[in-house]
Parts: sequence; structure tokens; C-alpha cells
Amino acid sequence: MLCEQIPRVEVVKAFSDPMELVKESPELDYDVCILDIEMPGLNGLQVAELIKDKPVIFISAHKEYAAEAFDLGAIDYIRKPITMDRFEKAIRRAIKCLKPQQQTRQFVQVNTSKGKALLLFDQLLYITTSQQDKRDKVALLEDKQELVLKNISFDELEEILPDTQFCRINKAEIIALRAVRFFSHDEIETTLTGLNGKVKYLSLSRHYSEHFLSKIRR
Repeated sequence: MLCEQIPRVEVVKAFSDPMELVKESPELDYDVCILDIEMPGLNGLQVAELIKDKPVIFISAHKEYAAEAFDLGAIDYIRKPITMDRFEKAIRRAIKCLKPQQQTRQFVQVNTSKGKALLLFDQLLYITTSQQDKRDKVALLEDKQELVLKNISFDELEEILPDTQFCRINKAEIIALRAVRFFSHDEIETTLTGLNGKVKYLSLSRHYSEHFLSKIRR
């Protein structure tokens, strides 16, 4: 239920029998496995040994397994009872671990005003805050369509977008680097146009300028 409350997380499959997980794991397309430690048949540590190609988040009521869990390369070890804040922290760690892998991915699944959608990185040009609901973001695509991304923060977007292709330039905007035409220390001229057909200029805040310049220089 916690997974379903985080927009960027999709539950591929849940298991009550660890043996079934081990059996089906090679055929499943998933990024991270969330495992309890004490389970019937096989414990979580044994399961992790058998699915070594997948990163794991462990959950347990006992602290004595933590050292062994991290020896197995666990992303995180959460003590029960689980809180949403603690669980989201583990998910953020998992996303960071998957970052190198994301550079080869071409899309990410997002929740939109029309339901779940695949956001193609090569189609995305620009993201800004929705004027109707600050929790939502508006994504501008290559074909000039706009997509309302539901209840997602800029921090979350920075984590899921390829670092080499996109950059946050102020508190309320992210731009695809390929949409940058010219720039100064505080302003970016883009290849985008507004509703009036004129070139779109964006503010480059001092807080984000160094990060932006480091990407441009790569």
C-alpha cells in the first residue's frame, strides 16, 4: 500500500511465498526487490543471495540482521513499524542507485491528469509548475502538446530524469539542454515559443546557475 502511494513506484508483483519469487524473478522486469527478513522456507537474506542481479531494500522488526544485509549490498534496511517518510527515503536511495541505468532508458512512467503515461525523454522539452495546482507540473513536449504530471515534486523529477539531458534552472522550471539556444549568467534564450509565437526566455537563478554551467561545459 505504501508503494502505491508513491507516484514514481510501480508494483510489478507481490509474493507471499519467497520460493515463488525466486522461481519467477528471472522472468520479471523490475528494478528493486523489497524483502522482509523472516519468511517461511527462505529468509530474506537467502533470497537476496539467489537474486544477486537485483538491488534489495530489506524490512525487518529486528536490528541484528542489518550488518549482514549491507554486506549483501542492500540499498537500505528499514526497521518496523514502517513510516511513509522512512520508506520514501529508501525509495530515493534506490533511485540514486539506478541513475546510471536510467541514462540508457528512453522513458519513465508518470501519473498524469489522463491516467498513467510513458514520458519519452526525447519528446520532453520543458517542465514548469501548474497554475491550477502547485503540486502538479506541466510538461511541454516536442509536438507542442502539454502533459499535466500529477502530484510530483521537482526533487522527484530531478531524480527520475536523465542527468545528462535535463537541468533545473530555478525553483519552478526544468529544461531539456537541447532546448537551450543562448544563455547569460541569469537568463536562457530557448528554442521554445510562447502562445504569442515569440521566443521563450527563462530565468536562470543564481542557486542553480553553477549546476547548469557544469552541464553545458560537458
